[in-house]
Amino acid sequence: MNGDGRSRRDLLRGLGGVAFALGGVAACSKKERAQFSCTETAGLAPDEASARATLAYAEPTPDKMRTCDSCQQYVAASSDGACGTCKVLKGPVHPNGTCKVFTAKPA
Repeated sequence: MNGDGRSRRDLLRGLGGVAFALGGVAACSKKERAQFSCTETAGLAPDEASARATLAYAEPTPDKMRTCDSCQQYVAASSDGACGTCKVLKGPVHPNGTCKVFTAKPA
């Protein structure tokens, strides 16, 4: 016990609770960013929808270095939390998606 009557165990429990709470806040903010999906292809022609499969559009990207928002072909949405578009791939595109036509933006 320290001078104010609390043990080291009590102190560690308190710090653990703070860490847990902060982790929960971080997890919630990540969920909010990833909550929307851009896989809806109902408005596309059959050949446009099949091109998405041929070009292996995926969200989220398995390779964090190849995200749509870092691609030259990506056209960002006018607001956060919305799907963008692509100059090559038809239909909605998630900023954290990817496909075979990825071309990195110049540095």
